[in-house]
Amino acid sequence: GNYHTCGVRTNGTLACWGDDSYGQATPPDDTFATVDSGGWHTCGVRTNGTLACWGDDKFGRATPPSGTFAAVSAGERHACGVRINGTLVCWGKDQFGQATPPDGTFATVSVAERHSCGVRTNGTLVCWGDNWYRQTTPPDGTFTAVSVGYENTCGVRTNGTLACLGNNGYGQATPPSGTFTAISAGPEHACGVRTDGILACWGKDWHGQATPPSGTFTAISAGFDHACGMRTDGTLACWGKDQFRQATPPDGTFAVVSAGHYHTCGVHTDGTLACWGQNQYGQATPPGGTFAAVSAGPQHTCGVRTDGTLACWGRNEHGQATPPDGTFAAVNAGFDYTCGVRTDGTLACWGQDQYGQATPPGGTFAAVSASIWHTCGVRTDAVLVCWGWGPRGMRRG
Repeated sequence: GNYHTCGVRTNGTLACWGDDSYGQATPPDDTFATVDSGGWHTCGVRTNGTLACWGDDKFGRATPPSGTFAAVSAGERHACGVRINGTLVCWGKDQFGQATPPDGTFATVSVAERHSCGVRTNGTLVCWGDNWYRQTTPPDGTFTAVSVGYENTCGVRTNGTLACLGNNGYGQATPPSGTFTAISAGPEHACGVRTDGILACWGKDWHGQATPPSGTFTAISAGFDHACGMRTDGTLACWGKDQFRQATPPDGTFAVVSAGHYHTCGVHTDGTLACWGQNQYGQATPPGGTFAAVSAGPQHTCGVRTDGTLACWGRNEHGQATPPDGTFAAVNAGFDYTCGVRTDGTLACWGQDQYGQATPPGGTFAAVSASIWHTCGVRTDAVLVCWGWGPRGMRRG
C-alpha cells in the first residue's frame, strides 16, 4: 500500500507491517486466499470467498459488499472485486467514476487512485475513471508495434499508419501521415522509420532530438532528450542532447540500439554489448556474453542473452534490475520497473508497481513497452492493451 505491506502466509493467515495509523496493518484472524494493500486500507479474499477490508473507512472503502469473490484490488480511496460469476463490484470514492465498473464478466481487476482496469473473460482490456491524457486508452484497430513515452503512447497499425494518444503539449501525440515500420516514443518527442527507411520525428526539439539525420534506417530509439537510429548498413547515428556523450555512438555495426535517459546501449552484430553515456549507477557497464536484445531505461538496463535468459544492471532500488528466471523473447526497461515477453508469449513485469504498471494482463503478447507509470503491449492477435496510470493525473487535486 502507501506505507504498509501485507502478505498471505502458506497457512492462509495474514501478516502486515508498516504504517498502521488507521489499522490498515492490523489484519483479522481469518484465513485468506489473497490480499491487496491500498492507500490507507487493505482488502482480502477469505478462503471461503467472502471479502474483508480493514483500515480507514472514509468513503466506505473498507466496507466491502457481501457475496463470494475470486479476486479483490484495493486502490487509494476505492476498491473493486471480481465475483465468482465474473461480474465486477466496486465501492468507495467515485468522483471520476472509478468505482462504477462496466457490465460483463472479468478475469481480473486492478485499481489505482482515480481509475480502474479489468481484463474481460474474452481477454479484452477495459478501463474506467479518470483518464486525463487518455494515455491508458488504446485506440481501436490492430497494431504491429507500440512504444510508450512519459505521458504519451504511439503505435504502428497493421496498415502501417501511426496512432498516438496522450499528452500533446509539444505535439508528441500528433504523428505525421504516411506508413511506418517502427516507432519509438520518448518523454516529449517521438520518432518513426517510414516504409522507405527515411526517419521522421515530432514533438519537443529543444536539443535537436526531433531533427533526425538524412539517410535510410532500419531501427529507431528515442531517449530523454536524444535519439539514436540504426542505418541500413548497421552503423549508428545519434542526435540531440549529448552532455554525457549519450549521443556519440561507437564505431562498428549493430543489430539493436536502445536510448535511455542519459545513456545508450547497442548490440553489435557479433552479439556483444556496448553502452555509452552516463554511468552513475553502472547502467552503462554491461556484462560479458552475447545478447539478442537490449533495453536502456532511465537508470538501469536489461538485455536478453542469446540463450533467452535475462541480465539487468544499474540502479536496483525497486528490484527493477532483478529479473525473473525463465527464457524471454523481448525486454523493455521502464523508469523503476521492467517488463519482458517470455518465449511462450506471456508477460512478466518487476520493480515499482504503485499504479499497476508492473501488473500485466493475462494472454499472449508479441511486444511490450514500459514507460514511467503506464505500460502497453501488442497481443498476438494484434490488439493493443495498456495498463497503469498517467503521471499527470496523479498530481491533480
